Amino acid sequence: MTTIPLFLGSSLLLVASVLGTERAAPLLLDDFSRPDGRSALGTAWRAFTDQVMGGVSTQSVGRETVEGERALRLRGEVRLDNNGGFVQVALDLGGPRDASAFKGLRLRVRGNGERYAVHLRSRDTRLPWQYYEAAFTTGPQWSEVELPFDAFAPQALRTPLDRRALLSVGIVASKRAFQADVALSRLELY
Repeated sequence: MTTIPLFLGSSLLLVASVLGTERAAPLLLDDFSRPDGRSALGTAWRAFTDQVMGGVSTQSVGRETVEGERALRLRGEVRLDNNGGFVQVALDLGGPRDASAFKGLRLRVRGNGERYAVHLRSRDTRLPWQYYEAAFTTGPQWSEVELPFDAFAPQALRTPLDRRALLSVGIVASKRAFQADVALSRLELY
């Protein structure tokens, strides 16, 4: 916020200017409360593993109550055999979604203490191995994680993230062999 001095006669008034600092109210993407299993956007989550390209990682994904909160839980074994190395659950955002009025993504998560990632796909990610990635670490208690859009690094592409054309958000366990167990109870743009 910028403060601009304004003189009226012998009095000084300070006027606050909010130009360039306006942000949209948070936009809920999912809180897993809909009985039809759809997200708050009306779209569905989908799960997949490195088996789509010959890997051998396995996963289970389901909606359940975890420590008192409705959540989407991703569990599995991430293996590196056969050039593998990931399990993922992704939410389609319903076509190119303009997120330019938002600062980033806010997640409410808990897990087994491992490091996970969020993958964003946009209109610029044409190949399956292209995405924008930001990492987060889980713990045994529910916690909020904020990932500003500036924290998302391009993977296998050089184009910076275009917030005006987001296609999907993925929660991913990848790049090393380990047991994945992460639960997500809320996802929103903030």
